[in-house]
Amino acid sequence: MHRRSLIAGLMATTLASPLAMPRLARAAGPIEITDIMGRKVRLAKPATRIALTQARHVLAMGLIHPEPVSLVTGWGDDLRTMNPPDYAAVRNRFPAAEAVPVIARGRSGGLSIEALLAGAPELVIASLASLGPYGGDLPDRLTAMGIPVVVIDFFVDPMANTQRSMAILGQVMGREAEARKFEEFYGGGRQLIAERLQGVTQRPRVFVHAHAGGTPCCSSPGRGAYSTMISFAGGHNIGADLLPTNTGDVSLEQVIATDPWLYVATGGPYGTRGGIPLGPGIAPEAAAEALAGVIRRSKLDVLPAVKAGRAHAIWHGFNDTPAHLIMLQALARWCHPDRCGDLDPAATMAQLNERFLAIPMQGAHWADLPAGGL
Repeated sequence: MHRRSLIAGLMATTLASPLAMPRLARAAGPIEITDIMGRKVRLAKPATRIALTQARHVLAMGLIHPEPVSLVTGWGDDLRTMNPPDYAAVRNRFPAAEAVPVIARGRSGGLSIEALLAGAPELVIASLASLGPYGGDLPDRLTAMGIPVVVIDFFVDPMANTQRSMAILGQVMGREAEARKFEEFYGGGRQLIAERLQGVTQRPRVFVHAHAGGTPCCSSPGRGAYSTMISFAGGHNIGADLLPTNTGDVSLEQVIATDPWLYVATGGPYGTRGGIPLGPGIAPEAAAEALAGVIRRSKLDVLPAVKAGRAHAIWHGFNDTPAHLIMLQALARWCHPDRCGDLDPAATMAQLNERFLAIPMQGAHWADLPAGGL
């Protein structure tokens, strides 16, 4: 069937969320992949022209490819609109990013099939998280047009799907050796945390205040993304008890009543709009002061956890990147200082920058309360 004969039907489709270890490709012949949805995908060779339903996945590609932007024929607008500082970091490192066409717009914008086709991609990499807004059947419909699609996930269930997703990226980009090196690093980091927490029976209650200060109090993750990371790091996510969905709002009264042992605010995207600045160009001291200010303005300074100094901030972008190993270490250290107090997120970030990341992480990506407290 000719590609353009299906454009009309596909224009009504819209994308949304991430999904599931492929079999390792063997030689230079066709590549056989099983993506995280269990879909079988075949490529004649590694793809050199790739469309991304979510632009943020260029950061994951950059863990195993020195010039990931050079492969991208089109991408979503999520980095530009939701994480401008991170998009600026990509653009500053790879100016060609400015010329990459936007093929998908979040919220109600949808996916432009015409824009996607104009880039003549050899492969579409779709996020499991994007399959809701853009249509759950999008992979099969694009495949029917002759455009292979693989689905990866660092967001819906990062603890289950990250290693599989990075192996998939290694296959489709012909970077399997680099993907294996990253797996040794990432898997080793996870194993260390798991060994430290073996036998833990007491899981401290953790409240994650998403986009703290930038949105009304108090947005929080439910059972998705962050919740699996909190559990892996030895904590218990209060939001999973209070919210039936992946994200939602918890009232100030509910937060106070649940009396979390640990308070963690996320920052970055709303850093210039009342939130906590984190990420490129941000000094630790500025992030710490902003954390204290947000806690005061949100009236969360009454929490015993805050009074005891168990209040921190973390970069919100860790919810959709394999670099979340840094967040796992920080959470484990905060939840179980007796077992994990010597874990070093700063050293891990330095190693990621030196050994893997084509787009290095710069600036503060976590913060503690100022030394003097509130």
